[in-house]
Amino acid sequence: MNILILGSGGREHSLAWAIKQNPKCDRLIVAPGNAGIADLAECAEIDIMDGAAVVDFAAQNAIDFVVIGPEAPLAAGVADACRAAGLSVFGPSAAAARLESSKSFTKAICDACDAPTAAYAHFTHPDDARDYVRTQGAPIVIKADGLAAGKGVVVAMTLDEALAAIDDMMGGQFGDAGAEVVVEEFMDGEEASFFVLCDGTTVLPIGTAQDHKRVGDGDTGPNTGGMGAYTPAPVMTEAVTQAALDRIVKPTMAAMAARGTPFTGVLFVGLMIKDGQPRLVEFNVRFGDPECQGLMMRLGGQILDLLHACAEGRLADQRVHWADDHALTVVMAAQGYPGAYTKGTVIRGLSDLPEDSFNMAFHAGTAEDADGHIIATGGRVLGLTARGATLAEAHARAYAMVDAVDWPEGFCRRDIGWRALT
Repeated sequence: MNILILGSGGREHSLAWAIKQNPKCDRLIVAPGNAGIADLAECAEIDIMDGAAVVDFAAQNAIDFVVIGPEAPLAAGVADACRAAGLSVFGPSAAAARLESSKSFTKAICDACDAPTAAYAHFTHPDDARDYVRTQGAPIVIKADGLAAGKGVVVAMTLDEALAAIDDMMGGQFGDAGAEVVVEEFMDGEEASFFVLCDGTTVLPIGTAQDHKRVGDGDTGPNTGGMGAYTPAPVMTEAVTQAALDRIVKPTMAAMAARGTPFTGVLFVGLMIKDGQPRLVEFNVRFGDPECQGLMMRLGGQILDLLHACAEGRLADQRVHWADDHALTVVMAAQGYPGAYTKGTVIRGLSDLPEDSFNMAFHAGTAEDADGHIIATGGRVLGLTARGATLAEAHARAYAMVDAVDWPEGFCRRDIGWRALT
């Protein structure tokens, strides 16, 4: 099978790493890829936001299966273009991708199927949003309605923070994504990420994880795209998982099908859990990053069979086989992230790291310069990921890799996994 993966981040590196292990994978191309991906797959320069360009490339390279990693091409309808051309593709239609690309759409779906989530209001004018926030008080959550690369959420603990977030978002901080905002009730509890495959009819859970969104140790500082994660998440007990399926996931999938926009792909269900009861924080329509890295370490080559079955409507016949183990990812980011950061700094020591089924350095924002050095090109740059029989063992292995990387311009959190380890 010839496979094309679209994307260039840590998520796509880990997907490529796992898919490559499946004997059904004959040729693997990742577009555009990164310096780490180039070690295990062909990298190609395609405009992944252009459905016609992706279809043409697939035809020229006899691609059998397309896996779309990031949310932006999904929202732009690249999966639709692939399906219209007769390609087998993993990823939802643009209409179904609105579960991530529009916060207000998701809230409306939750209202329609009575899925438990935070109370909210939707605004298109900053004065109205400010008035509402002043009435509600803090803490309160401000979200850009559109796609903002995982950063369009501010958990405002004070009224001033909330008003500043509205000004920033609706003033152009996230471009069109912040032209409208959703203001939500603050939910306390413990967050977890729940991943399910959906083929329009069948729902198949494939794993749980817990991300660390804030930039600093002890969950301090601004939100980021994710500074590390571990899997499985202990808070996702069998009872909590079943409640999330019965009260949130299955009703949402039924509502999407009833609208004539069935969801096919992976649904990332962000949950807030308190007193054993899950409530929806958000949906994403792609694998989380950095959660995907740990999930792929634990799933391995079977992921290709699962994704292909999902794309072809055969999920009812599939089973997920888990080892009784743990994985943990530590993100190394460029100093200054999630604010302004410097690009082009050299990262040394990567070639000395172990690369096997228990240790992997997944690249996110990297490239190779003219001298053959690996350089940082993004905010989140590396995802050092390890498996272990226990979470403590995975934690020790991951941080051993972090400590072996020579990158003075990089930083990481030192407490990934703290909720489950303390």
